[in-house]
Amino acid sequence: MGFFTFIKVMMILFNLAIFLGGGTLLGVGIWATVDGQSFLDIFGSLSSSVLQVVNVSYFLIAIGAILLVIGFLGCYGAQKESKCLLMMFFSVVLIILIAEIAAAVVALVYTGLAETLLTAVVTPLLKEKYGVDKSFTHIWNITMTEVHCCGLNNYTDFNSSSWLDEHGTYPAPCCGGVMPCTGTLAAQKNVTGCFNQILHEIKTNAGVVGGVAAGIAALEIASLVVSMYLYCHLDQK
Repeated sequence: MGFFTFIKVMMILFNLAIFLGGGTLLGVGIWATVDGQSFLDIFGSLSSSVLQVVNVSYFLIAIGAILLVIGFLGCYGAQKESKCLLMMFFSVVLIILIAEIAAAVVALVYTGLAETLLTAVVTPLLKEKYGVDKSFTHIWNITMTEVHCCGLNNYTDFNSSSWLDEHGTYPAPCCGGVMPCTGTLAAQKNVTGCFNQILHEIKTNAGVVGGVAAGIAALEIASLVVSMYLYCHLDQK
């Protein structure tokens, strides 16, 4: 087996794994969308606290779809020795790598801006859906209980909310689990918002986060190099 053939086989196997992984994530995302309650009952306590702040189902569907496209382009492009598909694979992975680097820089340098944007998006959802939408409420209850936080910023995120209007109290995690959780008690407890708490957890585990990010970046760079090698050597084969 020549070096070109070896690289081609590795490219096919690697992207086949990506394709299957993307299909799995897409399937789980669709399941979470169709039957969110059963998904949360099984995976809610195990899922990442970061993912619990966003809509898990749509996140999984998006990531799964992207992996499906990448896996198909890389696997089929290498199998058929198609320069067009290999260049498309290279371009998609390069765009993703640049986007990840840009997102990391923005997250590190403009943390305050990220908090402002999240507050503008998430806080109105908390006021509107918490206590009304069962899946949304369950997600946030798990998040606030496990991360030991309250709302996105603090208990005031629930002011004028559907929950406060109906129950006259704040969610129990905003008072450290003490009920009834009145505004006075919530102010005294002053439980940290989930954004700052999650940010603290990320900084505490910066080594692990950085290692995972570096590993993903290394795989992406390796796939770029391999796809370009196949692209450039197809005419010489």
